[in-house]
Amino acid sequence: MVINSSQHIAEPRIPQASRKLSSEPSKINANTYFDFQGKNLTPYGGLFPVATMLEKLKFQEVVEATLSRKRKPRSMTFYQFILSMVLAIYVGFSRLHHIRYVARDPMLTRILKVLSLPVQSTYWRFLDSLHGVVAQQLLQVHRKMRERVWAAANVQLDAITLDTDTTVHTVYSPKKMGARRSYNPKNRGKKSFQPILTFLAETREYIVGELHNGDRPSGKQIARHLEQVLAAVPAGVKWRSARADSGFYCWDAVEAYEKGKVEFILVARKTPRLVEKLRTAGWEPSPQTDADEQCEFRYQPEGWEQAYRFIALRYQKEKKPSEPQEQYQLFDTPGYSYRVFVTNMNEGIDLLVWFYRQRARAENLIKEANNDAGLAAHPSKQWAANCVHFQLVMLAYNLNCWLLLFNREEGMKVDAMKHTTLATARLRFLFLAAKFWTHGGRVGISYSDHYPERGLFQRLMDRLRAIVPRPEGFSPVLVAALRS
Repeated sequence: MVINSSQHIAEPRIPQASRKLSSEPSKINANTYFDFQGKNLTPYGGLFPVATMLEKLKFQEVVEATLSRKRKPRSMTFYQFILSMVLAIYVGFSRLHHIRYVARDPMLTRILKVLSLPVQSTYWRFLDSLHGVVAQQLLQVHRKMRERVWAAANVQLDAITLDTDTTVHTVYSPKKMGARRSYNPKNRGKKSFQPILTFLAETREYIVGELHNGDRPSGKQIARHLEQVLAAVPAGVKWRSARADSGFYCWDAVEAYEKGKVEFILVARKTPRLVEKLRTAGWEPSPQTDADEQCEFRYQPEGWEQAYRFIALRYQKEKKPSEPQEQYQLFDTPGYSYRVFVTNMNEGIDLLVWFYRQRARAENLIKEANNDAGLAAHPSKQWAANCVHFQLVMLAYNLNCWLLLFNREEGMKVDAMKHTTLATARLRFLFLAAKFWTHGGRVGISYSDHYPERGLFQRLMDRLRAIVPRPEGFSPVLVAALRS
């Protein structure tokens, strides 16, 4: 009989690691200890990419070279005041007295290179000291920064669509300059402002806008706004189209579009002559739209220098348009409801109606600016100060659009780009817990290892850090250009 000594003598192996968890997750309850001893912590770690983009694109250089100032602030520099207000709005504090909540935040103070932000009264005095011309100069800052972003993000759009619209801001303080009792459907009889804004449909960027008083804008004011819009369009764009509602239905707007060689479609307003023209027009079935019938004709409204193509849809009174109603107006006659447009385009009626329906995105962008960016929070009683604050809010809005251009997928087409609202961007990319540390003369930022968007965050930072200025502009950090 042969005995295997190793089989009987060797001790059994002990598992080196158990398959079970070595410890249970840490639990907290009502008696868990807490203190306020944590240092260099910030809930706004997502401001780091914003600060990186502004630094690489030389935002400070643009501001200091463009904006004029009457006096030199003491507590901070002029640029630091502008940047702190824009960043506070981007974070979500659109009202000046809310800045105190982030006055000592490590992220904001390190970006601004100060120990603490000034008190709110200092911001009020600074804003009231700015002349109305600064609002127009801020539009130049928008234009210059857009050119730099498009060059660095490799945006090469040949064709763009301009969406122009107005909104109503109810004013509850009777002493605010410029407030009027006018069109205000939600708060009838209340004073309000009626800002005019134009967005770029492809990238959702704010192009040009202004804080307008509560009166309905005149034809000359509309034409002036459109001239500013066309002047702010990037140089590489070859084809431009525009959409607007009936508030812009006038010869001055049409003339401005024609001078700028823009294809346009506007909603027509009801007049007795136009209603008579609709009654005598040759109507035919409209199977490709939600209307019962459609027609088109040449018509020259009173005061216009030439006739234009008008297209119209009509619905029988007992048959209402499908819900939800589109963002273009109807006007009624005893037998029908009508939707009428004036245009200089040659496409079919169904294609033009579809094209105009896409203008509903502009309504959503205005809601985003009002609700998320705080466009309706007018901090001062002075008209000039509110005009400046209006442009600062829209600059903070554009920061989100520009970051999305840098963070898009390579080879993505314009039609496939999805817009991430400012509110969603804050939740995904801005509200990040972070800790600052210093070691060996180096300063760093540590984020959570559980952050689910760390891949997108790392890619964005790599692209922003790769931005390099060159004599003719900025070198693109994305290989594939964004084209129409």
